Amino acid sequence: MEITRSFLLHSSCSELPLRTPFRHSQVAASSFSIPITSRTHIRKPLATSCSASDGGDSSSAAKVSVADLSSAVKNKAMDITPELKGTSIFLVGMKSSMKTSLGKLLANALRYYYFDSDSLVEEAAGGESAAKSLMVADINGFRESETEVLKQLSSMGRLVVCAGDGAVQSSTNLALLRYGISVWIDVPVDLVASGMVEDQSQLPALNLSASASYQEVLTHLSTSYEEARGGYETADATVSVEELAYQLGYDDLGDVTTENMALEVLKEIEKLTRVKKMMEAAARPF
Repeated sequence: MEITRSFLLHSSCSELPLRTPFRHSQVAASSFSIPITSRTHIRKPLATSCSASDGGDSSSAAKVSVADLSSAVKNKAMDITPELKGTSIFLVGMKSSMKTSLGKLLANALRYYYFDSDSLVEEAAGGESAAKSLMVADINGFRESETEVLKQLSSMGRLVVCAGDGAVQSSTNLALLRYGISVWIDVPVDLVASGMVEDQSQLPALNLSASASYQEVLTHLSTSYEEARGGYETADATVSVEELAYQLGYDDLGDVTTENMALEVLKEIEKLTRVKKMMEAAARPF
C-alpha cells in the first residue's frame, strides 16, 4: 500500500540528521512525511512519588524522591549524549501508560523528538476508525503502512519512538529498528490489563467494549503478548518492571516510577554504546 496522505510540516525534517544503521546496512527512506513539531516537555510518573522510609516497615527499601530521580535521569542523559551521537531510541513492548510516559521522559531528558508509531499509522490512514477498518479490510495494506512509517522514522536521528507491535512482527520492520537502539520495556501483562480497565479509552483499540471485564482484557493481552514476544526478545536491551522492582527492594510493582525506568534504560543504552565503541576500536587497523 502506498501512503498518499501528506502531513503538514511544522518544522522541517531536514533539521534532523539522517542516520546510518546502528548495526546494519542502509535502507532507503520513504517519501512518507512525518511532522516534526517540538521536543516534548511532558513527563508523567507511573506512581506518586514516595519519600524515604520512616522506618515503619523495615522490610521496605527507602525510596528516592521523584525530584532526585529526575535529576539523576537528566545527569545520566547528559553523560551519554556525546556517545549516542544522535542515535534514535526505539521502545518496543506492550502498549501501556508506562511505555508512553517513559518515551516522553526520555525524549525530554535527551533533548530528542518523541513519536508513537501507532499514532502515525492511524493518522496516515485517516484516523483511528479508518485504521481499524483498513486492518480488517486489507491487513497487508495496513502492515505496509506500518513499514512505511518505520522507514521514515529510521531515516532520521534524535528520536525516541514508542513502536507498536507491528514493528516486531516482520523481518523487514525488525531490520529497520536496527537503525537505532531498541529497548524492550517489559511491563507485566496483568499490570497493563489493570491500567486499561481503569483507562477505558484504550479498549476500543483492542476491539473490546468499554465494559469489558479485567479477565477479558487480560486474556486478549496475553494472546497478543505471546504473538509478539519473539520480536520483543530481539531488542538490544530489556528493562523489566518486575526485575527493577526486585533490584530496588520494592514490594509493590506500582512503586516503580517512570523515572526509575528511564534511569535504567539510559544505563542499558550506555552499556551498548560502550560495547559499540570498543568493537569499533578493535576493528581499526594498527
